[in-house]
Amino acid sequence: MSSEGNAVAIPAPTDLPSLATLITTLGDSIKSLKSSSSPDKDEISKAVAALLDAKRTYAKNNGGIGVDGKKWEEPMSKSEKKKAEKAAKAAAAAKAAAGNGGDDKQAAAPSKKAAAKEAKKAAKKEAKKNFKEGGGAAAPSGATTPAAAKKAAAPIIRPMMTKSKLAPNQLAFNPNVSLSERPVISLTIAILTNTIVDYELLSDHTRTGCALGLPSGNGEVSGDLAIARFIAKRAAAGTTTSLLGGSDEEDVALMDQWVDYALSLSKFGLARRALSIQRTLDPLLVTGTYVVGHALSLADVALFASLGFPSTEESKAEIARICPTGCPTLRWMEMMSNSPAVKEATQLAVGVAKNAEATLEQGATLDPLAAGMAYLEGATPGSTTTRFPPEPSGYLHVGHAKASLLNDYYARRYKGRLVVRFDDTNPSKEKDEYQTSIIEDLGKIGVKPDVVTFTSDYFETIKQYALWMINNGLAYMDDTPQEQMQKERMDRQHSKHREQSPSEAMEYFKLMCSGKEDGKPWCLRAKMDMSSDNGTLRDPVLYRQNTTPHHRSGTKYKAYPTYDLACPIVDSIEGVTHALRTTEYDDRNAQYQNISKMLGLRRVRIQTFARMNFMYTVMSKRKLTWFVDTGRVTGWDDPRMPTVRGVSRRGINIDALKKFMCSQGASRRIVNMEWSKFWAENKKEIDKYAKRFMAIDKTDHVGLTVTNGGDGTDFLTTDYLPKDPSFGKRLVRIGKKVLLETVDTEGITVGENIVLTRWGVVEITNVDGGLEGKFVPDGDVKAAKRKISWIADVPENTPVILSEFDNLVSKEKLEEEDNFEDFINPDTEADTEVIGDAGLKTLKEHDIIQLERRGFYRVDRAYVNESKPLKLFMIPDGKKKAMSGLDGKLAHR
Repeated sequence: MSSEGNAVAIPAPTDLPSLATLITTLGDSIKSLKSSSSPDKDEISKAVAALLDAKRTYAKNNGGIGVDGKKWEEPMSKSEKKKAEKAAKAAAAAKAAAGNGGDDKQAAAPSKKAAAKEAKKAAKKEAKKNFKEGGGAAAPSGATTPAAAKKAAAPIIRPMMTKSKLAPNQLAFNPNVSLSERPVISLTIAILTNTIVDYELLSDHTRTGCALGLPSGNGEVSGDLAIARFIAKRAAAGTTTSLLGGSDEEDVALMDQWVDYALSLSKFGLARRALSIQRTLDPLLVTGTYVVGHALSLADVALFASLGFPSTEESKAEIARICPTGCPTLRWMEMMSNSPAVKEATQLAVGVAKNAEATLEQGATLDPLAAGMAYLEGATPGSTTTRFPPEPSGYLHVGHAKASLLNDYYARRYKGRLVVRFDDTNPSKEKDEYQTSIIEDLGKIGVKPDVVTFTSDYFETIKQYALWMINNGLAYMDDTPQEQMQKERMDRQHSKHREQSPSEAMEYFKLMCSGKEDGKPWCLRAKMDMSSDNGTLRDPVLYRQNTTPHHRSGTKYKAYPTYDLACPIVDSIEGVTHALRTTEYDDRNAQYQNISKMLGLRRVRIQTFARMNFMYTVMSKRKLTWFVDTGRVTGWDDPRMPTVRGVSRRGINIDALKKFMCSQGASRRIVNMEWSKFWAENKKEIDKYAKRFMAIDKTDHVGLTVTNGGDGTDFLTTDYLPKDPSFGKRLVRIGKKVLLETVDTEGITVGENIVLTRWGVVEITNVDGGLEGKFVPDGDVKAAKRKISWIADVPENTPVILSEFDNLVSKEKLEEEDNFEDFINPDTEADTEVIGDAGLKTLKEHDIIQLERRGFYRVDRAYVNESKPLKLFMIPDGKKKAMSGLDGKLAHR
């Protein structure tokens, strides 16, 4: 094919109009190739083969009728034609010889042909005569009378109706074709009409075009422009839309003209298309911004798509090289490429297979996805807003941590915003204490919101939306008792109040909001679909009376919106683009979108993920409160609690927590995670910076006399972190009297060489009446079998308390029918007193260290004095057994 890009991909099999256009394009291409100064036979052969394939495909999908309206027959070579003609003549001769009057018929045939030829000549002569006399243009060769034309007209070509494999509202296209061949026009129009979230994008490698499953389920519509028009008209719901020209007939005509023009350019290469559009648009855009009217329309999008949809820096640069510098069309192209709708459409088209994303601006390459995370559908850098909406009715637990960290991750990756919004719609449960603790806990795990808001800031706005619903017959007031209402919803039975008038509903709404006792039974319900299989759509409750003073607004309001009503309204107002929700909200997502549609809100894209569950752990606020209230834990920050405060005291590393949560991020599968997997990830991080020290059990130890060990005033220097000397060095006291762990000395014999870690080799000289040995300066450390922790027995040593913890419940997974109180672990905390070297006195609260051969620890209380010793909390490392033989008093987890 020529460099102008005559090769065109065959569109979807049922897209007959596009196939007809393709056939015309290929025919023109063949003529062009044949008329060139040096025809390329190979290229001509390829073009002819492509033309025949297109005609064959057309006939196959049109009931055997070709593009010319005649029955399709496979073309034959010259030799095949000669053989067929010879066979036909022989058959005709045989038939004539066999029948009566054959000679007469054969004689009559030439005379009929001659008469037809003479009639044709006479018609031409008459037409020329009429032209000379001013009767109009000469008729084309072979013209017939209107009646004859009607009789000879080809049958109307209609797309063959086939059953679609697509579900309703599924938009399918091939992820391997160029951006301009994907449904970028349809996607842009869906975004501009605020309906993009209604369509599910489907990656289909087998498709040669795009198709949309019709909402009715009755087939599909193919072709980008056809889909775009359908989406625009559907969104307009019978009214006019400016996207298609509005109500002005002339604007509609201009719109159609420009769209047809854009479509007509598809047979040319990019360079020719770009120059044609530039020369055509420049005069128009000298004084105008848009192609038709004063707003972005289908004409703009169609022409932009004809340019190859240059929304990325690379594609814009390509068009800029073709068009004259500074021309109005390049300004228009820049405006189009910066349109939020075009940017989002680009990301959706590029990311349909969930494995790629577009670079929209030069140098704006995003960080690689963290392991386990997925691309945020349709997210564009600088325009992405996520939100974390905790209810201030308790302390954050690790499940909340996952939600907050995922929202924070996406906000940072896409250079957007994170909104932390307190969902304070239930004054009966909410307290300032919880609100303060949530902000503090988010800080503990490294989440810093760009803005903190409250649903209560929007109570008046939400109330106005509720009144609008009542006035427009979209909601009603109901005083049906709760149990009966539940039964009616289960039975899909309408409430007796469903058909009440708006004025009547308004009176009951005011009564409910007054706080009077008579208004207490009443609630506001949305009119949705009581027959729906989705229970959340069966007229959900939107407003209830609650006379408890609100912790922020006091007694100003006596009725409050439910989360179901407040959330979509405030999400829309605050500019949230992506609402991340756990899979338990799957049914409620339809309700969320339904309310958004009813209220005409800006639509928000929902992305779901699985909630985080852990074995041997309860996350319920009610159950965790029971542990606090019954004194089984010291409070919400007890290291045995699965709260953010609890696990922080246990010794979590923020980077480890983020990596672990992100590794589970994209999964929708709910699983019970093992704590050991998290702690193993945590160990990888803390091992990089945890300084090394040594400590010996206060009571269960053995003394060793190193006869040549000095008088206790000498020191050796050793690295805080042997793997990374940059952390510095510490001094270690050495002397004759040394303390060892009892377990390390079992079976020791005279003459055995042992290694005192960080010091060197000691040869045992006596085991009776106490261990004795002598330091061997050049001893072979590798040859010795025992490598033992030790400290010099000196007054400056540090008293230390080591605390270990176990799970609060003894059953791996509590079932719904289980009474969790029957599975309380009675033994969940144990302390061990040890003697540590003097360097431990320099540690501060929250420092993380390793006691060699014991494990990792977090400083919960720094050393004060002998009565308030250093207190260390053991940090699990993910192993079932402790390091070395120094097992703790509880399971090492």
